[in-house]
Amino acid sequence: MDWLEAVILGIIQGLTEFLPVSSTGHLLLGRHFFRLDEAGLFLDSMLHIGTLIAVMTIYWREIKELIKQPFSRLSMLLVAGTIPTVIIGLSFKDYFEEISKTGVTVGWEFLATGCVLWFADTMKSRGHKKLEDITIMDAVLIGSFQGAAILPAVSRSGLTIAAALFRKIDRGTAAYFSFLLSIPAIAGGCLLQVKDVLGGQAEQLSFFSLFLGTAMSALFGYIAVKWMISLVKKGSLKGFAIYVWLLGISIVGMQAAGVF
Repeated sequence: MDWLEAVILGIIQGLTEFLPVSSTGHLLLGRHFFRLDEAGLFLDSMLHIGTLIAVMTIYWREIKELIKQPFSRLSMLLVAGTIPTVIIGLSFKDYFEEISKTGVTVGWEFLATGCVLWFADTMKSRGHKKLEDITIMDAVLIGSFQGAAILPAVSRSGLTIAAALFRKIDRGTAAYFSFLLSIPAIAGGCLLQVKDVLGGQAEQLSFFSLFLGTAMSALFGYIAVKWMISLVKKGSLKGFAIYVWLLGISIVGMQAAGVF
């Protein structure tokens, strides 16, 4: 793998993990256009570790408190949100991995993500719940939406923020809880890839390419989280909806023409 390709994929992963446009879908497109197949698996794992470093850097105080108080209310909410994600992920992992390899539904998934984002944006002014108002049922529903993001071009951050807005959680808290909930989700996803990585996928990567890709993922992931926190509080999600609609239409068109 060329180091420049690793850098580009790192930037893609860092930005799209936390922007509501699907990092997995964009990485799939990146591998397709760079003609990378399974050789990118180990790099994918490290790119996700890069974004994990980014979000943990931003929320290190919260993580420190969660370690000190493992049975706090926030801990229980994160556990409640993670359980449905794990159940969905483990139950449908093999099926969705096959879908990811073919990319046959990617365009339609981008289109569906856009619909969710557009509708969620119309709900954001109704949010009034703060962190202390979030219930276990709210967390379970948000975690279920996160589990649905196992589909390659369905955005994890987009669906979790949308679910929080649907539950009348205010904008800032929606982003805050979504990004905290991403920590066990990203960490768990990396662990699930350990077996494949140890199976011999790492030898095709140079350390230099691996380091640059991971560093870019962490850097741009940090930027993306900071930007999204501000945008969800004050801005609109409709621009992202339009973007993924255009992307989805383009992919469906290319698939129909036999060029994707």
